[in-house]
Amino acid sequence: MLRTLWDAGFPAYVVGGGLRDTLLGRPTTDWDLATAALPEQTAGLFDDAAYENRFGTVAVRRGGQEYEITTFRSDHDYADFRRPHRVEFGTSLEADLARRDFTMNALAWGAPDAAADPALVDPFGGRADIASRLVRAVGDADRRFEEDALRMLRAVRFAATLGFEIEPATLAAIRDHAPLVAHLSGERIAVELGKILAVPRPSVGLRLLADTGVLMHVSPDLAAQRGIGQNKTAGEDLWDHTLRTVDAAADRPVVRLAAMLHDIGKPATAADGHFYHHETVGAELAAALLDRLHVPRSTVVAVTRLIREHMFRYVTTWGDSAVRRFIAKVGPDAIDDLFALREADNEGSGVPRDADGLAELRARIDAELAAGPVLDRSSLAIDGADLMNELGLPAGPALGRILAALVERVVDEPQLNDRPTLMLLARDLAARDATDAGR
Repeated sequence: MLRTLWDAGFPAYVVGGGLRDTLLGRPTTDWDLATAALPEQTAGLFDDAAYENRFGTVAVRRGGQEYEITTFRSDHDYADFRRPHRVEFGTSLEADLARRDFTMNALAWGAPDAAADPALVDPFGGRADIASRLVRAVGDADRRFEEDALRMLRAVRFAATLGFEIEPATLAAIRDHAPLVAHLSGERIAVELGKILAVPRPSVGLRLLADTGVLMHVSPDLAAQRGIGQNKTAGEDLWDHTLRTVDAAADRPVVRLAAMLHDIGKPATAADGHFYHHETVGAELAAALLDRLHVPRSTVVAVTRLIREHMFRYVTTWGDSAVRRFIAKVGPDAIDDLFALREADNEGSGVPRDADGLAELRARIDAELAAGPVLDRSSLAIDGADLMNELGLPAGPALGRILAALVERVVDEPQLNDRPTLMLLARDLAARDATDAGR
């Protein structure tokens, strides 16, 4: 693609993360190009090009991969600390690089035309900062973060994902401008937070968010964990426990989110060294935060269920019916994630991952699931239509109560799950319900 642009007489360069990762020796599929060609000119050079972007980006698909080719530009009027209200196309590569966020991303490799030899263009010392493993703002850090407050979260994310340090002046500017995060959309915050949680040690990024004050403007409830003591690891507070738990959690998005938020309800429930019902309060606070971040509803439901259930207490005297009730309460589809969260919570508390009889409970759950237990109405040998047809019951709450009671009986005694037996039980339940209604 560079050659096509050069042959057409346009300067063209590889820019952005792909070039940075190449210099770091990291694999990448993120290849972006910048050129002096206007979008319409670029689109005209490639049969498979698509241009629908007001910021001057043309997408070209090759070999199952999408490449973005953007016209050199300069941004103007960042009035809302989120995005430019307008952009101007230009012909200067240096001006284009000057508007970028960090020096490691303000690099280019290419040539002004087909006659010139391709070379690295590095006007802001990005290659040296990559070698020194530094996240440094391009030019004036205060101005960069005032232009787009998301750059503060990106700085933290790069530090966490690349193992870099944030250069002192850039770090100070993040602290000074942390309140601007309030202007960002929930979606943009969620994307960066998700990338931070996906690294091997999310605690690096999360601790930076807290230390710079950014976390306070993302989630005051999480930020409130700092300084709250609990009887876990000596010398560490609730926030330290949360960070340990997240690092110990399985690398699955729902589990990592639940690990970060599993104790979000503790600051609000702290009383005399206890945190009564913090799992219930925490599930509500987590749902409010995730909704504000516009996280998909299915993820919100999954995460809050894990938080609500993570304080379960297993004892070896549980009967088989108790195990089945536990499975039904949690949901078979959530068992793996709940155990992953509990194991991480144990490790974050300084105890063995399988403490509290987790291995024994898991073995019993596996045995019950292998037997195909009845856990909800869908597994009953009869359904609502059967009761309506054979017993003449109308649709409504009474019918629902009878089906729920049948599930309870079958969970306790799986051998009852055959049609004749359930119909007899349903007749008795219907008669009792009618008697109770007539009192």
